[in-house]
Amino acid sequence: MTSSLGSPIRTRHRRVASEPLRAVLGLLMLGALTLAVAACSAPRARTAAAAPPPGAQLDRADVLWLDRVGFGIDTPELTRFERLGRARFLAEQLRSSAAALPAPIAAQIQSLAISHLNLPATLADLERERRAIRFMASGVERQQARQELNRQGNELAYQAMRRELLRAVYSPAQLKEQMVWFWLNHFSVHQYKGDLRWLVADYEERAIRPNALGHFRDLVLATLEHPAMLEYLDNRHNALGHVNENYARELMELHTLGVGAGYTQEDVEVLARVLTGVGINAGPAPRLRGELRALYVRRGVFEFNPARHDFSPKILLGARVQGRGLAEVENAVTLIVREPACAQFISRELATYFVADDPPPALVAAMARTFEETDGDIAAVLRTLFLSRELDTALGGKLKDPMRYVISAVRLAYDDRPISNARPLIGWLRALGEAPFDRQTPDGYPLTESSWSSPGQMSRRFEIARAIGRGNDHLFDSEDQTIPRTAGFPQLSSRLYFATVEPYLAPRTRATLGQAESAPEWNTFLLASPELNYE
Repeated sequence: MTSSLGSPIRTRHRRVASEPLRAVLGLLMLGALTLAVAACSAPRARTAAAAPPPGAQLDRADVLWLDRVGFGIDTPELTRFERLGRARFLAEQLRSSAAALPAPIAAQIQSLAISHLNLPATLADLERERRAIRFMASGVERQQARQELNRQGNELAYQAMRRELLRAVYSPAQLKEQMVWFWLNHFSVHQYKGDLRWLVADYEERAIRPNALGHFRDLVLATLEHPAMLEYLDNRHNALGHVNENYARELMELHTLGVGAGYTQEDVEVLARVLTGVGINAGPAPRLRGELRALYVRRGVFEFNPARHDFSPKILLGARVQGRGLAEVENAVTLIVREPACAQFISRELATYFVADDPPPALVAAMARTFEETDGDIAAVLRTLFLSRELDTALGGKLKDPMRYVISAVRLAYDDRPISNARPLIGWLRALGEAPFDRQTPDGYPLTESSWSSPGQMSRRFEIARAIGRGNDHLFDSEDQTIPRTAGFPQLSSRLYFATVEPYLAPRTRATLGQAESAPEWNTFLLASPELNYE
């Protein structure tokens, strides 16, 4: 008898707790992943020029490089890479701003309420419903109304997570999807604060996604003007005479310059004064006298209210910032993002995410030079990273964080088969501690291995591998009628597996797979293997 992969399956009497099961779990929990993958994945040097002929076996360095560019490899991505080679494939990824999703996935996303969300109208309706609830007599009806409003917010936040994960699994623009995830984490907001459940879908769609591969200054300004950020970090309450420093501090420390960049507490206080008047308004515009009316700005529910702004002269990072309304805010952001410390900080964060927990200083320096020379062109900085020798040297040594592990496992197990239920994905990511919009603190999820490699984490990964491997993961339990339900058992016996995984399995992994007693157990061992946890 053979598995779906042609691997031998023994039919002897099964033990209560099989030795192979303990062997794989031991690999994960005792840290032997690192040793096993290091033994089998030392990459050969490779140029970025010629594409391999169709059907040729990619070498391990190409497989790991391609895996690093996206959330794991699927067949359409492999086919494009074989046709284009590294340099042309990367160029395509860096400019694929509007790559079409597969039709069934596009239909799912189009069916979501958040795809047709009008944020000003949504927030105005929310305020009306809350006002109506406040005037209700206390009792069952009032409690039910509150519960229904809470349900509506939860549903919108769930749809935002569902859309984000569907795009991560299926979009041909894999590098862009990684950058959307990276920036959502870098400019992190928490869905359960205030009204953010009503805001996070729009935040991802209008602030993060259009700027994920653009210029960093535009990205900072887009997040600065979005009500999700203004609500989360309290700048909506920041006004002349009632200064709130929360957002100003995180804008410098977490978003642009980093800790120890040379700015002072006085700089934080000055930036907070610069940001006075930057807030949210879903209601009527305020009544302003003539000289202030000309400085009033309203874009959607973003508002700059000059009556709440501190117009006094300011010195920020040693430079004079004139009190000129919203232009003062934009000038302050330009000043900050053009600091050398910003180029260094963002380059190191990107290198930590894509390359290594302690990225090579030479690579970070090269990326920072590109950042400064291109005025923060994110795509140009990524080109420097992905065509670097330092990345090639590091391939195979980076533990996938939970998002990358879960998405890559689904991409391998189901390739381009459209799932219809994203709830298991969200449940797995929550179990691993890295679900979209769930980070409570503004520092975002950690980028380093130590946060994701504990025995508990590894045990949970194994359980996820087992759920996928057995086909009882409920990914094909239809949430709506956009696609028909199909069987959920993963067919790993594919060209994708034989081209990107099978040739590079370590002897210990092969030995463990050889002891699998069923196709589901074989799938589980493979999905829990070092080769699929490291990239």
